[in-house]
Amino acid sequence: MAKEIAVTDMTLDQAREALARLSALLGHANRDYHGADAPTITDAEYDRLKRRNAEIEAQFPDLKRDDSPSEQVGATPSEGFGKITHKVAMLSLGNAFEDQDVADFDERIRKYLGMGAEPLGFTAEPKIDGLSLSIRYEYGEMVHAATRGDGSTGEDVTANAHTIADIPQNIANAPEVLEVRGEVYMSHADFEALNARISEENEKLEAAGKKPKTVFANPRNAAAGSLRQLDAQITRERPLRFFAYAWGELSESLADTQMDAISRLQSFGFVINDLTKVCDSPEALISHYKMIEERRATLGYDIDGVVYKVNDLALQERLGFRSTTPRWAIAHKFPAELAWTRLEEIDIQVGRTGALSPVARLAPVTVGGVVVSNATLHNEDYIAGRDSKGATIRDGKDIREGDWVQVYRAGDVIPKVADVDLKKRPDEAVPYGFPEKCPVCESAAVREEGDAVRYCTGGLICAAQAVEKMKHFVARKALDIEGLGTKQIEMFYEDPDLPVRTPADIFTLAERDGANLTKLSNRKGWKDKSVVNLFAAIEDKREIAFARLLFGLGIRHVGETAAKDLALHFLTWGDMTAAAEKARPAALAWRAADLAEDRERAAAQAEGRRAKVKESRDAAVAAHEVSVEAQAAWDDLTGIDGIGAAVGLSLTDVFANERERGEFDRLVGMLTVVSPDAPAQNSPVAGKTVVFTGSLEKMTRAEAKARAESLGAKVSGSVSKKTDLLVAGPGAGSKAKKAGDLGIEILDEDSWLAMIEGL
Repeated sequence: MAKEIAVTDMTLDQAREALARLSALLGHANRDYHGADAPTITDAEYDRLKRRNAEIEAQFPDLKRDDSPSEQVGATPSEGFGKITHKVAMLSLGNAFEDQDVADFDERIRKYLGMGAEPLGFTAEPKIDGLSLSIRYEYGEMVHAATRGDGSTGEDVTANAHTIADIPQNIANAPEVLEVRGEVYMSHADFEALNARISEENEKLEAAGKKPKTVFANPRNAAAGSLRQLDAQITRERPLRFFAYAWGELSESLADTQMDAISRLQSFGFVINDLTKVCDSPEALISHYKMIEERRATLGYDIDGVVYKVNDLALQERLGFRSTTPRWAIAHKFPAELAWTRLEEIDIQVGRTGALSPVARLAPVTVGGVVVSNATLHNEDYIAGRDSKGATIRDGKDIREGDWVQVYRAGDVIPKVADVDLKKRPDEAVPYGFPEKCPVCESAAVREEGDAVRYCTGGLICAAQAVEKMKHFVARKALDIEGLGTKQIEMFYEDPDLPVRTPADIFTLAERDGANLTKLSNRKGWKDKSVVNLFAAIEDKREIAFARLLFGLGIRHVGETAAKDLALHFLTWGDMTAAAEKARPAALAWRAADLAEDRERAAAQAEGRRAKVKESRDAAVAAHEVSVEAQAAWDDLTGIDGIGAAVGLSLTDVFANERERGEFDRLVGMLTVVSPDAPAQNSPVAGKTVVFTGSLEKMTRAEAKARAESLGAKVSGSVSKKTDLLVAGPGAGSKAKKAGDLGIEILDEDSWLAMIEGL
């Protein structure tokens, strides 16, 4: 993203262009959030854009647009509802983000009112993250209910408001005219139950071949979408709630203060928030804000800040309004993408590679517009308060079950735990003991020297690994078998009659089910047609590209790109497995040497001496007595451009595992593995091994590699006796020197291009 121009550095044209862009962005965001209940940017980004718009308008007041976002509230009401004009406009609030903003709010009010140091009271209440609603009563009878809309005109949702239990239908002792305003919301528990119900309905819809319903991203969307239903019966089935906190048109005053007025609303039968408090200073407001922030995760509903209002209603009257916001109120927003909550349990998940991944099970809390109940804890070092090199993180604070932890999200990535509040640590909390056995199959969980992750050694006997490997095997970029997804894999894995626990089992499924579809078609969600379609889709994958098959096996470190590189280099499954077998002794020697080098370096650092790393490595290699053939196979495997020691070790490990190798052989025996297109043979570089080094100036490294491979060359990442050509650009270093020592032909980029020109 291009760096934004500082407002003070803008020219008139730049400011005019920026205001036009911000007007479009914020207008679109308003329609998405208020009109469609489907926000496309985070609250934090919306606030940032709106602040920037205000800063530019302040610097260039003559450029303020007629459609300025600073003059807009909400969005135009939907055409699907009737319209209701608010007798008293429903305005938005100004925002505070820092403690200083709260002090400035107090100072602005005092200056406007001409007050000195005399006492000034405020109310502070949680800012509910829901949908604003205004309900009008006349002579105690509900007349209508309307959403905020654009602040002046809202949507008529009267029928839907009648279905919400927290909203009284009649009020015995109300003024003749009473407009009660508040927020419609959904609790965390009700939100989870609603989504669970939708998921259950979707299973039935999918089984019937119908389009599934969309689950809600967060309680705010669920509440807004439920209130804005054209069919009130749907709203009635949704568990909506309502907090009252304000009023619109009144035939008589409710009280003299904000606090007494909302207490009066409570006497009418409305629910008000019990965390609302009267504070006598900015310091007291901030203290209450921090208390609410700490309790945020346990409230059971979403809030995104705390609202401060002048308590004296006569002073509110004097202060009045700006164009879109009251002078007497402000919303103190919580920091973006951050929240505190309770870590209820640390759970260990076992992935398809056997990695033991700790997951924090959290009391649900909304972070960045998404309800978070899980967060990654990375590995056992992170839990203990140190990084992979042993250095302390979080000031050495470890993470324990029962702790209050700070959770954050950056963009759409997996939530993480950033910090721990030791002041709230329960007395019974104990340091977490990371398991040394797999929690699924109880095989040893081993952490090799130099590795940050502990791995289950159970392989295919570990159900967790097997299920995840199977899901990966049928994924879109692997075999991509239509009708065989995550849910079906889980079902088949647990099925006692038709178990599918290895990739090869997929291709025996039709045979085991029988010609009369006697087993599978009798299961829930399956019919004869869907079974026939599944078997046909499986048959269609008996011929599979080498790279897709290799990627689908889920071998550690062998991703989509590595699988393509390996397939292009070896061309056949048999040649690759033979190379892995030959390279095995050299791979073991490399691993031993690498560990010896790490130990020697660590010892040297600890003792403050220079490491004799090479001697240690050489001794480890010599102890394994690696043959010339094994070393050549290892060099060939790890010398493929993009394939290094990590991939080489994974391949040699997996093909040395008798059980996994047996399953692979069984699978391949049922398939036709298609080799990649044979490289060209009629070029001067066909069959030659080429290494690129230095900075290429006329093409990228990726382009050079692709071009060489299309001409039949093999591209390696390292120089060895098997290298035929080295293409060296500016900055070529040790590879060029080694090539020279070995007598390998060295070309500059122009010579290389001349060699392949016209091919």
